Amino acid sequence: MLLHAADSTLLIVDMQERLQPAITHGTETADTAAKLAQGARLLDVPVVATEHASDALGRTIEPLRASVQSVFQKRHFSAAREPGFQAWLPPARHTVLVVGWEAHVCVLQTIVGLLELNYRAVLVSDAVGSRRAADQHAGMRRIRA
Repeated sequence: MLLHAADSTLLIVDMQERLQPAITHGTETADTAAKLAQGARLLDVPVVATEHASDALGRTIEPLRASVQSVFQKRHFSAAREPGFQAWLPPARHTVLVVGWEAHVCVLQTIVGLLELNYRAVLVSDAVGSRRAADQHAGMRRIRA
């Protein structure tokens, strides 16, 4: 599957300050996401992020903030279930590269929602994590299915 910059968006799902210490390999996945975000910006690929209950979990982590062009606040696990989500995504781009935390919940549910909205969702697995390795593996299996 070829990716085209002109048709792509990078979506960072819930990579938030108070989650990072709890995420297995949180630093590594954050570093990978930051490199991907910097590269996306160089290629004029929009970089957007969701924040789940930011009043409790904090903002998007510092290494990513400089690359993020827009933040979408959410309360559902799936960003796609939130009113206004599809309108918030950059228009005329049908491929969404997804990175983020809590692979088995928010990342998974957002990818399912993107597929239901007829986007092509592409998981960047080395920039995805969960609190427990078993949860990450379960999420990855389900996303592949």
